[in-house]
Amino acid sequence: MKLFINRPKEDWVVDRFVDEWNRYNFKQSRYSFFGEKIIWIIAPWTWKKIPTNILKKNKVLCTIHHIDEDKFDEKELLEFQDRDKYIDHYHVISNSTYEQVKKITTKKITVIPFWTNQNLWYQIENKKSLYNKYNLSAESYYVSSFQRDTEGYDLTSPKLSKGPDQFFEIVKYLNKEEENLVVILTGKRRQYIIEKLKKEKINFKYYEMATFDEINELYNITDLYIVSSRYEGGPQSILECALTRTPLISTDVGIAKEILDDSSIFDMSNFKNAVPNVEVANRNVKQFLIPKGFQKFNSLLKEIYEN
Repeated sequence: MKLFINRPKEDWVVDRFVDEWNRYNFKQSRYSFFGEKIIWIIAPWTWKKIPTNILKKNKVLCTIHHIDEDKFDEKELLEFQDRDKYIDHYHVISNSTYEQVKKITTKKITVIPFWTNQNLWYQIENKKSLYNKYNLSAESYYVSSFQRDTEGYDLTSPKLSKGPDQFFEIVKYLNKEEENLVVILTGKRRQYIIEKLKKEKINFKYYEMATFDEINELYNITDLYIVSSRYEGGPQSILECALTRTPLISTDVGIAKEILDDSSIFDMSNFKNAVPNVEVANRNVKQFLIPKGFQKFNSLLKEIYEN
């Protein structure tokens, strides 16, 4: 069985999934378009880069990471339907995305969360060395968010699907409850949150171009990581926090219910009562570690190929 995965080349998490598949999953490898194979459209927004004649003559698996219902208008529906003509089977990351996708296609859908790489994300016992490295005080209370919050077209409008407004409301509350609160941000397009924090005079540290090693270290000094999204596919930060044993609370998005204790899942009416449960998260994440996290994908690919 041969496999081609359409890499987005956007320096995003999906590119990392492709790299990890090719590096660690020795049962499959990446091929060009030529010859019979399975085409895995792991980056569905780039599907038109694959010639339609190639899609027609091969089995096609398409991953839908999530559907932003606030933006899924008639144009988005038509785009989905246009691509749907070439799809044999859908892969979704979570049960919530499954419920969205099944409303708009008759094709078979399989739910499999993406794997997570324990070689990248792990607990570091010596916190003192991390505080020294980043010139941070061990006495501060660190609240973190490592995903973008601003739309790309103007770098000022909030990306509401990621819930930066909700993150900010929680941070404002915590700033009154915790002494020496500091917000830690990484990644691009954080302008919305940064401006809000400046206006409210809340202390923050911004590491825009942090490496994976640095992000892992920042997880390890975090006292509370907040996933405040309205819509999500993963998010992978839930899995990463579980591996690094970072205290985490999250909205009910993506894979949250599969990893987190119910007490760690909140909405904006009860976020004050949300409680991280590191032990439950760390126990539940183990089923997604490499190489075990590849097994269900291999079984799915075999099923598609043989049917």
